[in-house]
Amino acid sequence: MTKSSILGYPRIGADREWKKALEAFWSGKLEEAAFHTRLQEIRLAHLRKQQDQGIDLIPVNDFSYYDHILDTAVMFGIVPKRFTYDGGAVPLSVYYGIARGTTDAAASEMTKWFNTNYHYIVPELNDVTPVFTENKPLIAYREAKEHLGIEGKPVIVGPLTFLKLSKGYDKSETEAWIDRLLPLYTQLLQELAEEGVQWVQIDEPVLVTQLSETDLQLLQKIYQTLAAEVPRLNILLQTYFESVENYSEIIALPVQGIGLDLVHGLSANLQSIKDFGFPADKVLGAGVIDGRGIWKASLKDKLALLEELTEFVTPERLFVQSSCSLLHVPVTTERETKLAPALKSSLAFADEKLNEIVLLSKACTSGSADLLAEIDNADQALLSLQQSEERNRIDIQQAVASLRVQEPERSLPFAKRHAAQQEKWQLPLFPTTTIGSFPQSAEVRKARQLWRKGELNNEQYANFIREQIDTWIKIQEDIGLDVLVHGEFERTDMVEFFGEKLAGFAFTQYGWVQSYGSRCVKPPIIFGDVAFVQEMTVEETKYAQSQTKQPVKGMLTGPITIMNWSFVREDIPREHIAYQLAYALRQEVEALEQAGIGMIQVDEPAVREGLPLKENEQADYLAWAVKAFRISTCTVQETTQIHTHMCYCEFHDMIDSIQAMDADVISIETSRSHGELIHSFELNTYKLGIGLGVYDIHSPRIPSVEEMTNMIDRALRVLDPNLFWINPDCGLKTRGRDETVASLRNMVDATRVAREQYDTAKVL
Repeated sequence: MTKSSILGYPRIGADREWKKALEAFWSGKLEEAAFHTRLQEIRLAHLRKQQDQGIDLIPVNDFSYYDHILDTAVMFGIVPKRFTYDGGAVPLSVYYGIARGTTDAAASEMTKWFNTNYHYIVPELNDVTPVFTENKPLIAYREAKEHLGIEGKPVIVGPLTFLKLSKGYDKSETEAWIDRLLPLYTQLLQELAEEGVQWVQIDEPVLVTQLSETDLQLLQKIYQTLAAEVPRLNILLQTYFESVENYSEIIALPVQGIGLDLVHGLSANLQSIKDFGFPADKVLGAGVIDGRGIWKASLKDKLALLEELTEFVTPERLFVQSSCSLLHVPVTTERETKLAPALKSSLAFADEKLNEIVLLSKACTSGSADLLAEIDNADQALLSLQQSEERNRIDIQQAVASLRVQEPERSLPFAKRHAAQQEKWQLPLFPTTTIGSFPQSAEVRKARQLWRKGELNNEQYANFIREQIDTWIKIQEDIGLDVLVHGEFERTDMVEFFGEKLAGFAFTQYGWVQSYGSRCVKPPIIFGDVAFVQEMTVEETKYAQSQTKQPVKGMLTGPITIMNWSFVREDIPREHIAYQLAYALRQEVEALEQAGIGMIQVDEPAVREGLPLKENEQADYLAWAVKAFRISTCTVQETTQIHTHMCYCEFHDMIDSIQAMDADVISIETSRSHGELIHSFELNTYKLGIGLGVYDIHSPRIPSVEEMTNMIDRALRVLDPNLFWINPDCGLKTRGRDETVASLRNMVDATRVAREQYDTAKVL
């Protein structure tokens, strides 16, 4: 009998109840005991839902108090030395300290989970001796069985993936670290086996990336050891996000099942199965339902694929499952009452994907006429959307076709533009600025809510926004910042705001997904051809500029970020969607310039996360991503200064592409990675304007002047002082007013120190 399975379920809840519980605990409104109880209630509700839907293999330990990689680290006692930890189970104070920072200790680095918009906390192995603190998967398994009678499938991050995603060790120490971790994994799995666990899902997504011969040898060592030490346990070695590398070696590993992504890695994985077959003694976890996308599957096509797979694996050795964890999609479409019926009927969020998986698994087993009829009917909604007017705008399609054959360039090279801009703006050495947003207080959120409900009219709301702008323009002037921003008080989210003003977008009411920690985002849906409709940012930016003599930056979100942080249509290439967005944003950039705004920031924090996992596909992606940015910005005058911003990714392997974007100034994260990005500039010359973020805005702690001065000093060893800017890591939307002002004052003070030191050094 074919079984149904998923790799993980969204943590946050349909009404973001998980997020609300975390934030209540952090603010002191929820005691620790009550917090644990509340999270258990949420966790059990999620398990009960999967049980009611008929999922055969229900994941446990996929739930987290913050992040699953952090969970793995603390389970093995991997706690940075700057946090006070005396052994045993890691207390919540330390757990959240690692994630968010404390008054005395900086948070651990946060970066993107492969090519998704989920962020994980990077484990720090420096001078740490791993120890087994508690068996979290066993606790989760027992809970599901005792409360709901569920024979759960514990989910564990595999040793090779965990180590590859960690920092603080030399590559030469890789095998030594595997040797340290293997006994802990062995103990963990032995305890699960003794408890009677039937299947364990060990996630090794790193297997879809390029592996060295040493990696393969370590992989064999890991799973041969586990097979020898825990022979009675069924291990499903799970991969996702792409096709596996080294297929023949991986299917030979001594595990009882292999999970493959047959959505994003379909072509190569299927070809490997055809070329090399599939072991008769293993289960195939067939990831045929997209765990990252929100569109209904063509169930007829999926069933045909599953039938094709039965040529290589018997139905009883087939698990029908999601391609990856459903962490990356919203919970349910059930409450989405405002979407157009044709669009809503084309969507499948997590709960709808459960239905698809169960339906397909039953069809594989029984093939009854009723099931097959239901599968045939599933394609009708997708066909209706494909034929809609929104997906067939000839004007946009023709304009983008023309852009695809052009090479967008600024009118002058950077050196000449920089001279013209400096003459115009007369900026001091090391100009200071911020990334764009300022704290969105409860008052701001309430006013927006009242406006959306119609309890504030447009004029009242516009006046409220102007008052906020007035306040923060004065604060910025008082702090002494050189280049100001209007604060973005009118914006909910940096992508949603623009999507609401462009054609081709739709918006959910409850379509939230986790980005990092308790930070949830509600990605727009790009379902049609994207088109500029009206000016989007000019009014507020122009008003802010009228209130100060200092330059005010216009603030836009770039085309690649809008695309990567949206759920996008699947009927045309992503490159074409990027160019549609770029064409629309170019018109907004031109409108800002015509309104007298001479500095315009087009943020692209999500360029790196869209980088394909396969190295042979990366150059092509970067080429069209860079081109999309340049399409957006290439038509401005030479004195108009184009800024961009990137954050929380590994950028060392794409410095050339960042430079090719030809932005006059890029601001980029470096403080949360503790200055490690600076090493990239020690190896690569960067010839454009650049601001390295000198403090982490995702931590509530206020950094000292000395701390930021040290960051500036290191950066100035490798960057041109005449092109160097000083700014925070990211926008300040989520921070409080007092901590924002205090941190920015320290940043400006650190800048003064740096200027004095530089002037003194020049004299000497």
